[in-house]
Amino acid sequence: MWGESKTDVESGTSEPLYPMMLEAPELRWAFIRKIYSVVAVQLILTVVVAAFVVSSRPVSTFLTTTTAGLCVYILIILTPFIMLWPLRYYYQRHPVNLILLGVFTLALSFSVGLTCAYTSGKVILEAAIVTAVVVVSLTLYTFWAVRRGQDFNFLGPFLYGSLTALIVFGFIQIFFPLGGIAEMIYGCLASVIFCGYIVYDTDNIIKRYSYDEYIWASVSLYLDILNLFLALLKIFAASNRR
Repeated sequence: MWGESKTDVESGTSEPLYPMMLEAPELRWAFIRKIYSVVAVQLILTVVVAAFVVSSRPVSTFLTTTTAGLCVYILIILTPFIMLWPLRYYYQRHPVNLILLGVFTLALSFSVGLTCAYTSGKVILEAAIVTAVVVVSLTLYTFWAVRRGQDFNFLGPFLYGSLTALIVFGFIQIFFPLGGIAEMIYGCLASVIFCGYIVYDTDNIIKRYSYDEYIWASVSLYLDILNLFLALLKIFAASNRR
């Protein structure tokens, strides 16, 4: 019986992660560990690549000031979106799925590095620390809440609608810049939305993603963390310019 089992995550056996769980908990724990391992590798790669771009000023200067560099920059920005299409069809095919995921992560890492290249180290460190604290806190809270029967699936439509509004707001800012205050508002809204997505996607990882969808689960959580960092970076950068 479920109620007679003891929690022992390290040994691979545990109590059910949430009430009415039908599958073996050790299988779901293995799936969760796999996803967080993939996300950890993605984040490490992002830090290494971004640090290289930030420390190599000629690289960022070439990509943002020359015609050829701007073409490469646009290609880097478009590559993650392009990679999502083959990932959709080959996410179950090993090792093609991992190669596509690597290209996707590498391109996003360069984009993050170029964003950070013209930001002070103090702002980057502040955003990184707050991101780490928030991600760990929300992850622990979600696991705790799900174990007690809380379901966060209801957040899906609200987050989708909020993200759509945020994207429209971002396009408006591109064509009609609204100043530092608007940037801070945008960053605050984005950080709240992606905090919600971290909770929502963690809930899905615990309950809903199937075992062959670990690539999609990893991409979702990685994007949540990355977008939260970029939103906080925008907030701290705007506040330091005031």
